[in-house]
Amino acid sequence: MAARCSRVLRAFSRPTHSIGTANSTRSLATATEAQKSAPPPPPAPAAANPTITRIVDDISSLTLLQAADLVTLLKSRLNIQEVAKPAAAPAAAQGAAAPAADEPAAEKPKEKTVFNVKLESFDAASKPKVIREVKALVPNLTLMDAKKFVESLPKVLKENVSKEDAEKLTKVFEAIGGVIKLE
Repeated sequence: MAARCSRVLRAFSRPTHSIGTANSTRSLATATEAQKSAPPPPPAPAAANPTITRIVDDISSLTLLQAADLVTLLKSRLNIQEVAKPAAAPAAAQGAAAPAADEPAAEKPKEKTVFNVKLESFDAASKPKVIREVKALVPNLTLMDAKKFVESLPKVLKENVSKEDAEKLTKVFEAIGGVIKLE
């Protein structure tokens, strides 16, 4: 009798695999069948604002080109700056992006305000005047250094000069026979 009682107590104390497995498999099978047959519920929006819902519906009905136009228009109206794009991109993506990149550039080119003044060339007869002007413009140069500078043209005279100063330098050097290029 004690043997039978201990056997029954052992059976109840440890879980049986055959009974539990069949029931759990059956319950899992019915659960997975129910999940497969029912479509997943749509995510519930946090705020069901009808205006936002209408905008989302309108945007989702746009074509790809219309969506791209919408993005550029929003960027210009909201003054959003372009974000640097990764340098390495597939060739097909670069070819498709090139026409879209040309449109904003044609819109309004930005005016340059800072220039590099470059002395391109000068008349041979006005070489002494050009040397004196270069020496006066760059105070650290000696007369010999200014002569070497002028003889090794084209060279940059001044960097990061404002537009007004660059125009003044251009007028001065053109008056003495020099050719200036603004970069």
